[in-house]
Amino acid sequence: MNTGRRDVQPPAGPATEPPGLDPLAAVRRAGDPPTDVYLTGTVFLDIIFTGLDSAPVRGTESWARGMGSSPGGVANMATALARLGLRTSLAAAFGDDMYGEYCWEALERGEGIDLELSRTVPGWHSPVTVSMAYEGERTMVSHGHEAPAPEHAFDGGHAPGCPPPTRACVASLVPGRREGWLGCAAGRGSRIFADVGWDDTGRWDPADLADLEHCEAFLPNAEEAMRYTRTDCPRAAARKLADLVPLAVVTLGSEGACAVDARTGESAEVPAIVVEALDPTGAGDVFVAGFVTGTLADWPLADRLSFAGLSAALSVQEFGGSLSAPGWAEIAAWWRRVRACDTGATAGLRRQYGFLDAVLPAPGVSLGSTGAAGPARAAAAASPLARAVPTIGFRPRPEPAAAPAGGAPAVVPAAARKSRPACQCPVVLW
Repeated sequence: MNTGRRDVQPPAGPATEPPGLDPLAAVRRAGDPPTDVYLTGTVFLDIIFTGLDSAPVRGTESWARGMGSSPGGVANMATALARLGLRTSLAAAFGDDMYGEYCWEALERGEGIDLELSRTVPGWHSPVTVSMAYEGERTMVSHGHEAPAPEHAFDGGHAPGCPPPTRACVASLVPGRREGWLGCAAGRGSRIFADVGWDDTGRWDPADLADLEHCEAFLPNAEEAMRYTRTDCPRAAARKLADLVPLAVVTLGSEGACAVDARTGESAEVPAIVVEALDPTGAGDVFVAGFVTGTLADWPLADRLSFAGLSAALSVQEFGGSLSAPGWAEIAAWWRRVRACDTGATAGLRRQYGFLDAVLPAPGVSLGSTGAAGPARAAAAASPLARAVPTIGFRPRPEPAAAPAGGAPAVVPAAARKSRPACQCPVVLW
């Protein structure tokens, strides 16, 4: 239970029609786990600068035309999953500071993510990342300290520390380190999806990724895939990775993505959607969330890749990592625009994404709620998507007191201004 929190809530607009749907409605059965996806990791407070013309130059000051703040780190993936209607459980440590409070509220109350397995660490400050976006890429600077180990860490058995029964788990593999809970979760029937970060050791040895034995799908980018397989072609890398995992997916950046299913022998490749990127932070996490969604819904392989690519493309047009992730309302709006634009330029998109007609409700029909359990998820589904804000903790300007007859408006004392509750209004980025 999280206690002792001040009211530091993310900005939210007025409630609207619930914007979600349940992508797993057709496959849900009685007795299924209450959780769709479990993940664990570090939550950062992300501060994002966009609109930089170039990388900062030593000894100079650079001004960014845009700025946003949002939860980051593992929050990117958790938010993307929740916004696609999956019942998401996150186990993470949160700082005992305003940043930690903001991130907790943004994820639990703003996105409906289950934080029952998360904790606030007294006296531990939130990790922070500053991300600078320019020339279609981003550079990050981070600071933080490893959180103290929880009282009940994984001990090699089924409890404590093993995630609850869940359809799937998402993990980020670290070369040379095993995560005991992955084997526990896989043994309980969870489908494990994993990506990997850069190998700072330079070994790029698949043997360092021992937890691949528990994974159903492995989703590295092209450079990572080629280094681990000693190939010079990402498509060849995907075929070689399929010897290690049932499903190998390789992201190709501006070229799209490819995948090989070792169980069926099927392979697929889809092109990327060309968009003007505002901020690519977290796009890889959103891609994985889209692919997990399509896989759990039993979509064909090419449709899963296409949906993942669309989700990522929509996300890079917004600030930040976690709060840039699209929901079903944004996906439906994009598809309506494509369907309405009956030109040769969109013909390929209409063919590639025609499967959305069977996923989305008919035009004019409400998307309804996501079907995810719990009041937090229901409240999140009833509000517009939160987006990254320039700062946190804004407070509304007080209403001016009535002026005495014939006199100037009364002045509100500073003490009275500071006692107002946290702002609930949307914040405009500029």
